Amino acid sequence: MVQPKEYFLKDTGAFPNNKLPVLYYEQVLDIPTLFPAHSIKKLFTEHDWTNNWESGIYTYNHYHSNTHEAMGVIKGRTVLLLGGENGVRITLKKGDLLVIPAGVAHRNEGKEKDVICIGGYPEGKEYDMNYGKPEERPVVDKNIANTPLPLTGPLAGKEDALISIWKKYS
Repeated sequence: MVQPKEYFLKDTGAFPNNKLPVLYYEQVLDIPTLFPAHSIKKLFTEHDWTNNWESGIYTYNHYHSNTHEAMGVIKGRTVLLLGGENGVRITLKKGDLLVIPAGVAHRNEGKEKDVICIGGYPEGKEYDMNYGKPEERPVVDKNIANTPLPLTGPLAGKEDALISIWKKYS
């Protein structure tokens, strides 16, 4: 079982973040030369992380309060800021997988298309968009508290380290 790095981010006032850690699986995705997006969408779909998209990562702080998000990098490299201005910076690159719990702010510090990712959500949940505005709370806090743990992880399904790690902190 692949063990991801865990990053804990506290509520900043603007961004609620989450008691669950962000999970960073470095260089775990086998990205084929032909049809890389299809390959990762297939992997995510097999593990019920659907409502997939293919794009870069926004260059402004945002978060989803009603679902967790997986991002598999199929092209490029960038620095991603997690948790708001005093958060954690990680370098995301082709072959990496990042799983962001509901409520955790994220922002690409490079250009939007410096990386191309495949995104997905547990059970294909439709996601909301939030930006750290005061009027978003307390509604987003309730959403985050009511977001269930996923039944599977995007990389290895029921055998994914995400299951045991997040259960430990929930």
